[in-house]
Amino acid sequence: MASRPDSWFDRLLFDINVINGYNGVIMAVLNVRGFPDQLKARLRVRAARAGRSMEAEARAILADACARDEPRASLREVQAWTLKLYGASKPRGVADDLIRERRREARRE
Repeated sequence: MASRPDSWFDRLLFDINVINGYNGVIMAVLNVRGFPDQLKARLRVRAARAGRSMEAEARAILADACARDEPRASLREVQAWTLKLYGASKPRGVADDLIRERRREARRE
C-alpha cells in the first residue's frame, strides 16, 4: 500500500471531546497533541494564502481528507502490509485475547 502524503496525521494523537456549544448546538472539539512546530508554521502559511484562520484551514484539510473515497485494500494487500509491519514477530491470537478481555469487562459491569 502506498503511503498518503498526509499520513503524518495517522501518527498524531487525537483527543476528541464533545461539548455543548452555544444555543444547544453540539460541537466537537479536536485537540491535537504532538503537532510539530514545523507543521504548525506550514499550516499558518497555508491558511494565510487561503485567507482563513489556522483553525478554519485545519477544518478544511480534515473535511477534504475525510470526504475522499479511499479505495478499500484487498485481503492480499492487508496481509502484505501486516507482514511488512510485523515480519516474523506477527502477533497470534489477538482476537481471542480481545474477546476474553471484553468478556471479563462485561462481567464486572
